[in-house]
Amino acid sequence: MGVRPRTVLVTGGAGYIGSHAAKALSRAGYRVVVFDNLVAGHREAARYGDFVEGDIGDVGAVRAALKRYGASAVMHFAALLDVGESVREPMRYYRNNVVGALSVLEAMIAESAPYFVFSSTCATYGEPIETPISESHPQKPINAYGETKLAVERSLPHLEMAHGLRWVSMRYFNAAGADPDAEIGEDHSPEIHLIPRAIMAANGAAKLQVFGDDYPTPDGTCLRDYVHVADLADAHVRALDALVETEKSGAYNLGTGRPHSVRQVIDTVGRIVGRAVPWTLAPRRPGDPAILYAAPHKAEAELHWKPRFADLDSIVRTAWAWHRAHPHGYETA
Repeated sequence: MGVRPRTVLVTGGAGYIGSHAAKALSRAGYRVVVFDNLVAGHREAARYGDFVEGDIGDVGAVRAALKRYGASAVMHFAALLDVGESVREPMRYYRNNVVGALSVLEAMIAESAPYFVFSSTCATYGEPIETPISESHPQKPINAYGETKLAVERSLPHLEMAHGLRWVSMRYFNAAGADPDAEIGEDHSPEIHLIPRAIMAANGAAKLQVFGDDYPTPDGTCLRDYVHVADLADAHVRALDALVETEKSGAYNLGTGRPHSVRQVIDTVGRIVGRAVPWTLAPRRPGDPAILYAAPHKAEAELHWKPRFADLDSIVRTAWAWHRAHPHGYETA
């Protein structure tokens, strides 16, 4: 059994999932230090601990933050995440997601910070051979985003063997929803995720685009496993606790195990917002598998994790509550 870290450095902690993880860590009694360059994150979201503005590619800056605050654990969220963009601009994704992550790991090794919780993705699996997807499913990404996350995952056992680094890779499915207290939420520019885009369309923004309706699914649209961001944050805290207690590295799938189609999401948003979601049909996007949903049994068994917001209505309601409180995102915070 290791020594429980007092302080956790959260890279990308001013972003969507990172800020929710920072809140969960703070509530669990950890001191939180958010490390973010604010290119995609929001200073207003980094409200659950200390804040350091810096870039993950700067090994010296990461080392300085680890040393200054005595952080012995890192939760790494700082990454580019647009699948379509990764297909168009793979070099940018490799530079940020792979080189950036390795810079963080280099800093950790230099400062003897032994615990690493990695924000990975189900995109490392690629087109599923079978569903639901377990951790033993072959990892064959079909886009640069998934490839960059897998490249980092593949480095971790080697770093553990050489340097004693303990790690957990969190392969989550579609993060969605917002903080149940509506303090923090989803604010990307441009917004790329389905639920907030559907809410925006229902409120008079540009029509939502549905990318393809000819997939081999019941209604022709993609099936995805939407997992609440607060549940993801809870899983990350549990994973860190388990990693310290057992010193056992590994990977976990995080999802509800219940997929919903794009059309189902649109219908749910329309019902909860009280207005129909206008949408138009667009061609399929390259790199989009037809069906992705999790077999979350390992996380349930080993981390004692179970989503509190497991149904689509609950997820959409929290996203809608955040949007009503912050109609222009963090500009109104």
